[in-house]
Amino acid sequence: MSDTHAETVSYVRETMLPQQEPPASTVGPLGWAKTNLFSGWFNTVLSVLSGLFILWLAYRLLPWIISPTWQATSLNECREIIGALNKPHGGACWGVISERWKQLMFGFYPPEHYWRPVLSLILLLVALGPLLFRHLVPAKVIYFSMLYPFIAAWLLWGGTIWNPIVAILGFVIIGLSLKFLTSVLNPALALIIGVVLAVIWWVALAGTVAGGLSAVLPIGIEAIASRQFGGFMLSITIGVTAILCSLPIGILLALGRQSDLLLVKAMCVGFIEFIRGVPLITLLFVASVLLNIFLPPGTNFDIILRVIIMVTLFASAYMAEVVRGGLAALPKGQYEGADSLGLDYWQSQRLIIMPQALKISIPGIVSTFIGVFKDTTLVSIISMFDPIGLSNAIRADTAWNGVYWELFIFIGLVFFIFCFSMSRYSMYLERRLQTGHR
Repeated sequence: MSDTHAETVSYVRETMLPQQEPPASTVGPLGWAKTNLFSGWFNTVLSVLSGLFILWLAYRLLPWIISPTWQATSLNECREIIGALNKPHGGACWGVISERWKQLMFGFYPPEHYWRPVLSLILLLVALGPLLFRHLVPAKVIYFSMLYPFIAAWLLWGGTIWNPIVAILGFVIIGLSLKFLTSVLNPALALIIGVVLAVIWWVALAGTVAGGLSAVLPIGIEAIASRQFGGFMLSITIGVTAILCSLPIGILLALGRQSDLLLVKAMCVGFIEFIRGVPLITLLFVASVLLNIFLPPGTNFDIILRVIIMVTLFASAYMAEVVRGGLAALPKGQYEGADSLGLDYWQSQRLIIMPQALKISIPGIVSTFIGVFKDTTLVSIISMFDPIGLSNAIRADTAWNGVYWELFIFIGLVFFIFCFSMSRYSMYLERRLQTGHR
């Protein structure tokens, strides 16, 4: 035979195969369950046992939670409603939440002025916009954020409008001192002088000036005493103030602990170790009982302000250690790179070192924030009516004597919403600032 018929023929597909869906057992809920719950005999047994336990727990809890007692006005009325339904597992008495939720939220704040703490909370969200979502909020809103603490204090406590204005003037004094004295003095010394002048203004002159202006032009809203504060309004007031103030103070303490100046380092180390070695409840007792002993007779130092100061100092000590951990995690080359650019100490900290250290410290910082917010419940020990203190007061009422779980579930749920939101924001911020590859 001729070799001309023995030709090699190449089979080349001229069209692509159509794309097919992946196997149903590898994607979606079924694929996730196969990978995570039923990947082996041991995991399968654990998953089945866990599922049975969850079903049993739901069988016992859901009938108790789903209870038609929202309109009840006493524990006895709740029992009558539940008894008429013949529920084998009983039921929750949600009437206490329906009747007392405003008290749990606002304490003994006058009902006709509820709009003031509500407005303060709304404005807080606006003020936090430039800090939490800077890429979404106009930059000029930061000026409102700087004024917000004074606006919120005036809304919550009321009184003459001149009190927050003269308080703002103290910070204006600090700013003017830095502006005019920095050219002839060391910036740190100029800051110290400005702070001293501001303290003199606040302590010796601000009250007199505010009183005089109020007499000439009385503008203000009804004053509310601190003893009327309570519930979640009190917890949010103490927690948010301590959180916002503890971060900058903690940063300064962390830098001071690493300072080459012996006196500055010794003071920062002493403060941090002392505060971390003392329980918060001890500091709260100092704020409640002992602090007035060291003040001049007749001095009226607001109890909420005293508690805020102590909680802030406590949180600052822990925040300093979190930030110091972030600073220690930076390689030495970052510091050398800042020096090679000719930056001074504060420029290198502001532009190179601190942004990286804070990014590393985000989980620890947010954990400290969450801990501080939850620790505000300790003020009930010093007879302040936070949600826990109010729950005791509500149960002292004969109509609700014996109600426990419903109050604590509601309080825990509200705290969970706040703390979970902070945790989610922490994860969002970590993803947004992620620059490396995992």
